[in-house]
Amino acid sequence: MNEIHPSGLHTSGLHASGIHTAERRKIVDKMAAIAPRFVERAEAIDRDAVFPYENWADLAEGGLLGIAIPESDGGIGGDFVAYALASEELGRHCPTTGLTFNMHVATTLLVGEIGDSLGLAADDQALLETRRKVLRRGVVEKGHIHSQPFSEGLAPGATAGFATRAEPVDGGYLVTGRKIFASLSGAANFHNMLCQVEGDERIRLLGVPAEAEGLTIDGVWDPLGMRGTDSRNLVLDKVFVPTENEWLPPGAFNQMARRWPYFYTTLSFTYLGMMRGILDFTEGYLKTGGRRDQPIRQQGWAEMNLCYEQAQALCYRVLAEVEIDPTPAALTRAQACVVSIMEGAPAMASTAIRLCGGRSMLRPSYIERAYRDARCGATMLPWSVEVCLERLGRARLFGDGSPDGEKNEGGA
Repeated sequence: MNEIHPSGLHTSGLHASGIHTAERRKIVDKMAAIAPRFVERAEAIDRDAVFPYENWADLAEGGLLGIAIPESDGGIGGDFVAYALASEELGRHCPTTGLTFNMHVATTLLVGEIGDSLGLAADDQALLETRRKVLRRGVVEKGHIHSQPFSEGLAPGATAGFATRAEPVDGGYLVTGRKIFASLSGAANFHNMLCQVEGDERIRLLGVPAEAEGLTIDGVWDPLGMRGTDSRNLVLDKVFVPTENEWLPPGAFNQMARRWPYFYTTLSFTYLGMMRGILDFTEGYLKTGGRRDQPIRQQGWAEMNLCYEQAQALCYRVLAEVEIDPTPAALTRAQACVVSIMEGAPAMASTAIRLCGGRSMLRPSYIERAYRDARCGATMLPWSVEVCLERLGRARLFGDGSPDGEKNEGGA
């Protein structure tokens, strides 16, 4: 019999995969205690397309900005899998907040667990440890928010190359370029840019301070869904970035892209949580006057549960396999997982609208909002559904299981 955790997660699969340790459960419990209060704010955030500042204040108060920061540095010591499970719980209640939270945590994972797994040379490892101490202190003591504006839209799929350039100068770099779909554009304290020095193939991760001279926010954010992410464009004109804001040793990101591709799955955990939220709403409707005695509604409800259970099972298998240098089979499972979730969420939302009827399409309605939010998932780079399907097809037909790290992947 499946055990139901207070967060609403079905935990029998968690125990079977071995991913739901006591330490990770405590972190999920922290999120489960905070995230439900985000539900009442979600409608206003969606209507006005504003960043969820109140939700972030609650996350900071609960210590969750340091979810992937070791306890020795003031965080709560979660690993990649703990973050995935907590992100699922957050996405169940407010997917917009979940996506913005992902951008912040991704930076702390890069300079932490992921960076440590690369086996860097001694000098590079020492540099990493020095720089991340500064980053972690800012998050824990000052509540600094980090964003990851990687995408530049240079090619179809936006997974290849960077035009943003860093010019070495005394004490740091002058950075020039443009980042599109830059989530947290008006909220982050640091915009962590991927860029390159002319003539150097190594990718650099530079933390551009939000108040830096020469940095401007361009455009209006008025999208179909995920309206609170504030993903406007960032334009940089010779913005000075001090040397100490180069969070990773040069080239470490190149290694990550080749050897730790699970980094690109992080957005999917939020959408898996959304799938659970869609189930929650539909179940409540059907049990409180939604004619659950009708066979057509029972069939639709069964289809939704199958979709969710299949996506969650594949996700948890992938999480149980997370390691550096995955096998080609493990890599394709991770890509298949992303597709299953990103396509499963809008399919479930569509079925929910059919089961709940016309009123569910009227605003404000959770399902109406969830449908729009869910439909946006297929475009999330760098592992969009389009990109993952292309790679899955190639891998299965031609035996190419490489993570394509040499293409200098990036994401919004």
